[in-house]
Amino acid sequence: MELANGSTVPEFILLGLEHGEQKRFLLLIFFTFMYIITLIENATIITLVHLDDHLAQLPMYTLLGNFSWLEMCYVTSSIPRMVFDLASPQGIISFQACFLQFYIFFSFGGTECFFLSAMALDRYLAICHPLRYPTIMSQKNCSKLVAAGCWIAGFLGYAVPVILISRLSFCGSNIIDNFVCDQGLLSLACPPFKNASYISQMSMNILIILGNFSFVTISYGIIIVTLIKSSNQRSRKKAFSTVSFHLMVVTLFYGSVAGMYVAPSGKGQSRVTKIITVFYTAITPFLNPMIYCLRNDQVKKALGRVLRRTEQCLRKKMTV
Repeated sequence: MELANGSTVPEFILLGLEHGEQKRFLLLIFFTFMYIITLIENATIITLVHLDDHLAQLPMYTLLGNFSWLEMCYVTSSIPRMVFDLASPQGIISFQACFLQFYIFFSFGGTECFFLSAMALDRYLAICHPLRYPTIMSQKNCSKLVAAGCWIAGFLGYAVPVILISRLSFCGSNIIDNFVCDQGLLSLACPPFKNASYISQMSMNILIILGNFSFVTISYGIIIVTLIKSSNQRSRKKAFSTVSFHLMVVTLFYGSVAGMYVAPSGKGQSRVTKIITVFYTAITPFLNPMIYCLRNDQVKKALGRVLRRTEQCLRKKMTV
């Protein structure tokens, strides 16, 4: 990484969230607590999907189990490093570690876009084509959708832009005014290849984010129209309840991502960018499990079955 004066700097400096010692300590406690609870929430959903035979047979919960695993990986790509920097205010991160975080962070974000589309597709088929749903969304097809349509597509999408950006030279400053290696890296790069890498990155963002958002919007739009026309009030109410939770998750994710691209320029931009980044890296993964499962009767029943089964196993072991 060659600087303009010919010297070589092997690392970047992440400025983080706050510089005051007391504020840093409070943020450290807050985000550590939030991170642990997020892991517990999502691990509980994964455990329920794997242990309960009824949930394991439903494609929606196969998707939800993988989505929960994604959320655990997503928060782990940024929050532990943020907590570490709050505890140790130096904020130094190596060139290689920064770009690895950059790639993983954006890949998990892209994968989340594809998962939200897959969930929208699942609900569209279940509500709009119920007779064909078991055939189209079989376990085999669902597994292919999860593997190729979400995970592989998410991680391949940002491979080329990140490789191009990692080959750039960086001029003048090596300071990133955030707690994660994000698109602020591009502002530190030297011309003439800076613009080409920026265009590549933005093109992939538009393709993945806007493409999936459009698909999700159209899918749920058709679903809502279908439910309004439905004459079965009981099934319509149940479907609306499920879809409304899905729409809340979609709104939280795409709303925060959109905020990143419409953040005000000039004074105060850095603070707004950090707040938005905190929202979609920490708060959204924290809220998603509660939104999906808080009022989900099938998850509540599955939790009850698993707890009863566990209690029975413990009683048997105690009586032996």
